[in-house]
Amino acid sequence: MTPVLLFVLFISLSAIPPGATDNGERQEFLDASDIIERANANITTRLVDGDIVPNLRRNADPCTATGCKWPKYGRYVYVPIYISNRYTTTERNTIIRALLTFHASTCIRFVSRGTQRNYLYFYSGSGCWSYLGRQRRGQLVSLQKNGCVYKSTVQHEVLHALGFNHEQVRSDRDRYISILYQNIKPGRESNFMKKQTNNLGTPYDFDSIMHYGKYAFSKNSQPTILAKSNLCLNFGTAGTMSKNDIARVNKLYRC
Repeated sequence: MTPVLLFVLFISLSAIPPGATDNGERQEFLDASDIIERANANITTRLVDGDIVPNLRRNADPCTATGCKWPKYGRYVYVPIYISNRYTTTERNTIIRALLTFHASTCIRFVSRGTQRNYLYFYSGSGCWSYLGRQRRGQLVSLQKNGCVYKSTVQHEVLHALGFNHEQVRSDRDRYISILYQNIKPGRESNFMKKQTNNLGTPYDFDSIMHYGKYAFSKNSQPTILAKSNLCLNFGTAGTMSKNDIARVNKLYRC
């Protein structure tokens, strides 16, 4: 499909009725980290880092260097999408509005899927989760009804699908945070494993939509993550992408 036709599809994607309100607007500043942890607390889907479906076909290298970036055509990166018809109009509009925030600040363009084999399929699965980077065929992004359909969680899971890990697992995290393993729920320690990430020359960001909260996966209401610069600092409360989140998308995809 050519970029021209993709642009036409984008026009239909963005056609939300004037004056429409949605849950994503009313809940604009909900904490994505807490929403996702709560929604995924008792699901059976195998996840790593709390909301990423592991792909055993990939090696340990950062996947954006080995084939999981979405392709770019000219100035834009076109990502085909399909949104399940099980969502209400309000829920669908929440998802679309969240996707359009990428259009406003990056070269990512979400377009209605035509015949493309690789695309994101948003559906109401069990919990909130995504794969890391572009996969083959229809790639699931789970946004459970009555629990995950918010602007913050859509942005969070889409950033995973674009190839981004959580902030607190990045390779240089030990300079900025301490992980208090003694306070983590048994069996959830792997959610805090440091990864070999490409940080794209951007600073560590406590305001990132991809950062866990201070008490994430705590077994005793004590912090599991502390900021080394300020032990009282609260974080992981972002309701929308930070400037650094946007800058990383633009750097990775050379916008």
